[in-house]
Amino acid sequence: MTLVREAMVIEPRTLGAEASAQEAGRLLAKPDVRAVFVCEGDRLVGVVTRKTLVREVVAPGRDPRSTPLGDIAEKAHYTIDAETPAEEAFRFMEAKDAERVPVVEDGKLVGVLARVVLQRRLAEDEPPQTG
Repeated sequence: MTLVREAMVIEPRTLGAEASAQEAGRLLAKPDVRAVFVCEGDRLVGVVTRKTLVREVVAPGRDPRSTPLGDIAEKAHYTIDAETPAEEAFRFMEAKDAERVPVVEDGKLVGVLARVVLQRRLAEDEPPQTG
C-alpha cells in the first residue's frame, strides 16, 4: 500500500446541508458511526458529531427537526488528498492527533481515513525483521 486511496473507507456517511439535525442524530445513534460528513452535492462543507449535536442543538434548545446541518456543521479541521503517500498521511495524523480525516479530490469527498486502520495497514506492509 502506498497511497491514502488504498487505505481509506469509501462512501462515508453523508447527508446534505439541508438535512435536519434529527437525521444526523439517527445516523450517529449507530455505534459504528462517529461522524456524519455534510456535503453540498459531492463537496464537503463540514462534519457533524454527537458532540456537535449536543452543543449546537440540544444545549441551546433548538428543534432538531428544523435545524439544518448546514447551520451547525463544523468545518473539517483537516482534509487529506487521496493521492497522498500513506506514510506521509500517517505522520500528519499523528502530529495533529487526528483519529479520522476526510479524504478529498478537488474538494470532493471521496472517503475517510482512520488513523488506526492506516497504522494497521502500514504494519502489514513492513517486511518481517530478521535477526
